[in-house]
Amino acid sequence: MTINPVETILELKKPAAPQILFGTEVDEKSSSEQFLLSMYDSVQASIFVVDVLEDGDFRYLALNPTHERWLGIRSDELRGKKPEDILSPVDAARVRQHYADCVRFGKTISYEQCLQFQGNFTWWSTTLTPLRDANSRIFRLIGTSSNITPSKQAEQAGGMQAERERLLDAIANRIRQCQDLDIILQQTVKEIRQLLDCDRVLIYRFQADSSGLIIAESTITAGSALLGQNIHDPCFSNSHQERYRRGCIQVIEDIYAAGLHPCHRDFLAALQVRANLIVPILLQQDLWGLLIAQHCHQPHQWQQPEIDLLKQLATQMGIAAQQTELHYQVKSLQAQLELQKQQARNSQGLVRRITEKIRDHLDETQALQTAAQELVQLLKLDRCQIEVYNKDCTQAIVNWEFATSLPHCQGLIRDIADFPEVYQPLLQKQSLQTLEIMPGWHPNLQVVTQMACPIFDALGNLGNIWLIRATREEFDEIEVALVQQIANECAIAIRQSQLYAKTKAQQGEIEKRERLKNEFLRTLSQELRTPVTSISLAAQTLESVLSPNGKLDTELVSQLLQILHNECGRESKLINDLLTLTYLKSEPEPPTLIAIDLQTWLTPIVESFRDLTSCQRQKLNLEIEPALPPLETDITDLERIVTELLNHACKCTPEGESITLSASLTADAVQLSLSNSGVEISTNELSRIFQPFYRIAKNDPWKSSDTGLELALVQTMVRHLGGSIQAESAAGQITFTLKFPL
Repeated sequence: MTINPVETILELKKPAAPQILFGTEVDEKSSSEQFLLSMYDSVQASIFVVDVLEDGDFRYLALNPTHERWLGIRSDELRGKKPEDILSPVDAARVRQHYADCVRFGKTISYEQCLQFQGNFTWWSTTLTPLRDANSRIFRLIGTSSNITPSKQAEQAGGMQAERERLLDAIANRIRQCQDLDIILQQTVKEIRQLLDCDRVLIYRFQADSSGLIIAESTITAGSALLGQNIHDPCFSNSHQERYRRGCIQVIEDIYAAGLHPCHRDFLAALQVRANLIVPILLQQDLWGLLIAQHCHQPHQWQQPEIDLLKQLATQMGIAAQQTELHYQVKSLQAQLELQKQQARNSQGLVRRITEKIRDHLDETQALQTAAQELVQLLKLDRCQIEVYNKDCTQAIVNWEFATSLPHCQGLIRDIADFPEVYQPLLQKQSLQTLEIMPGWHPNLQVVTQMACPIFDALGNLGNIWLIRATREEFDEIEVALVQQIANECAIAIRQSQLYAKTKAQQGEIEKRERLKNEFLRTLSQELRTPVTSISLAAQTLESVLSPNGKLDTELVSQLLQILHNECGRESKLINDLLTLTYLKSEPEPPTLIAIDLQTWLTPIVESFRDLTSCQRQKLNLEIEPALPPLETDITDLERIVTELLNHACKCTPEGESITLSASLTADAVQLSLSNSGVEISTNELSRIFQPFYRIAKNDPWKSSDTGLELALVQTMVRHLGGSIQAESAAGQITFTLKFPL
């Protein structure tokens, strides 16, 4: 009978002595017993003990020190645990099968297996021996194991190394000789699947929205092709993507035993995946995609050589993707360079045409309309608008537009204050580029790209060029530079047109002044000639009466002298008014200001007209607001102004009508108003009422004579005092309103 030393050791561990082994007290040992125990503790083989329970389940009882060192777990920590407590589900199922075979056959069995323990894969050669009790029931299993990982890895690596090297060389040659990434990837996944003998190998390319597209696939599973499908894993998050970006891999031997989230497990099951190995494909530091090997029907224990192979191949694929990317970049740069050359030629032609139009036309309309139209055609725009600021840059008016679609916005006025975020940088001479969502109902949101380029020169801001493109494509540097160059040409055109318009306006003003001067001189000569003619006629008549042969008529002489007196006074007043008007329109001395109280100052002036208005049966009224502040003014000039206006009112007011002079206080000025009823004049006459020698004959019921300079003189004197005067006529009356700032 063969004696098993392990069994003998266990028999020695019966309760009797204070020393404890496997949780059982033993008696003092003889020298042979001590020898067996020392063998158990010091033997290089790994020994483990498994209890077989009454219900057929298995529990670990002990490990010898050698096995403790291999597994990194102490014997007392292992005691009482099931295989599932320390092994992966797949490994635990396989170990249980070996234990069950040993019990069923009732004899020692030997086997080899690879176990993953605490993340490490280790190959073991194990002999399993059953122990029976007095009733011949197998109650315990004794296992002795040897770690054969190095030799097993060498054995596996020997066969795979040549294939791996061949595959890597083939891929490297393919990358050098072929620039079509699809061909490279498709051939590679086919060779990987054959080498790994798995059901499916595919390459998953990430999209911008974190979903992915299967761009290469090799499979032997019928009806489960995924090539070309856009696949989104509902459980895939940014954290997963970040792990892959750091180079982490995912190893799943069985989706039903890997503790996956239910949604992820169901997602893989829907794709007929049972075992999954995922290795990231990195393009420099960015996650480009995933290289995935799968078993679709059975669990699979992924070996380290398989994992290493996929890592190396993923690196090669990253190189291939980068090479393809560089190739596309070179081709894109070449195309962009050619396009830029063509754009430069087109841009030079556009600038030349606009420059010629600016040179040939003083009016900017043709040049700027051409600029808007050709920018639309050259840059493929939806519309181009050129807007011009008003004088104080508070509004912008779209004066020129070329558009390929509605609505048209020419003539549109934008208030700058309504769009501060837009016009603030533009007024600071900075270009602006934005993406805008078009208003209105659309089945899909319509987004346009807008760019505004300021038009300015050394004298200030003139306007802006607006470019609208009905896509999300931004304007590049060349396009921006072209528009800025066109904006400079537009500034020249606008400034040239303004200068031309100003010159024309000045020329028109000069012509108008020349015409007014000629009319003034002609009227002045007539006005001067009229009194002189009357004086000459009266003098001739008086001469004939006073001649020796003439008959003296005392009454006639008196009349003739009165005519001479009146006409000389009229001539003198005309000359004085003319001299005063000329003096005030040249460079007069500043007025002498004295503070006056209008309440007491106006009354005697108005009362001096009381007799005249009574004689003409006119009503004369004076209304002064109480508590008026003192007004600083030149007394002489203000008295002349009020007197001339009262004289004019007395001449224009019919019998029975009223004349009212009022004084009041406005927000920041003293206001004098003189109204006379019973008369009304047209708007055209009102615009000429302050012109020298302009008389409204039909509004002079008293046929009085004047020089025609009175109202022109009043307007000039009011302005000399720093005030303003305005004439209005409505509802049967004429009103002159004077304002003098406090």
